[in-house]
Amino acid sequence: MDAEGLGWLLVPLQQLVSWGAAGAMVFGGVVPYIPQYRDIRRTQNAEGFSTYVCLVLLVANILRILFWFGRRFEAPLLWQSVVMILTMLLMLKLCTEVRVANELNLKRRVFAAADNKDEARAPPRRSYLDLDPQHFWHWDSFGDYVQCVLAFTGVAGCVTYLSIDSALFVESLGFLAVLTEAMLGMPQLCRNHRHQSTEGMRTQQPDPVFLCRGTLLPPGDWDAWQE
Repeated sequence: MDAEGLGWLLVPLQQLVSWGAAGAMVFGGVVPYIPQYRDIRRTQNAEGFSTYVCLVLLVANILRILFWFGRRFEAPLLWQSVVMILTMLLMLKLCTEVRVANELNLKRRVFAAADNKDEARAPPRRSYLDLDPQHFWHWDSFGDYVQCVLAFTGVAGCVTYLSIDSALFVESLGFLAVLTEAMLGMPQLCRNHRHQSTEGMRTQQPDPVFLCRGTLLPPGDWDAWQE
């Protein structure tokens, strides 16, 4: 059978491969966080996971989405950033709930064991609106993280809107997105060094280069890669 006779089969097969590659691009970056999420939920212990990893990925992907308005790249890379942002918000929500619950349980144990009830005082609530740099990104409510993300997105969006016609600004925005995402491993490394332990951390962490490929591919290279 010649190539023309197989055309009816090759065209849908090529389309299927293209869809599969796009799906892998969109969801591949969040796959390593699924077992991490399940471990935290099962053990009710988030001490081994640095929430600053979520901060890095949130900032990097928000900047990448803003970069899209100045230099359009392929839709799978844009959706990848949206999916990653939602995933990091879910991770933050779980980690915050687990940490607050553990602090309350510890407070109850101290209260029950203390001879003097005045010694078992509840720690003050940490809030985003306190603007305390010592407690930055270590708040007691998931809503505080959402407010912070929205505030950053709003400020960055306004600056991007006012400077969208500047090619230098747009390229700098893309560079900052790549640079921020390339520093993905630093928060976890600092946390492990400070605690001298890797307990609770999944070894299947995402490759920063794999996560950065979105802004590294200029427009048109995605289609060329698929072919």
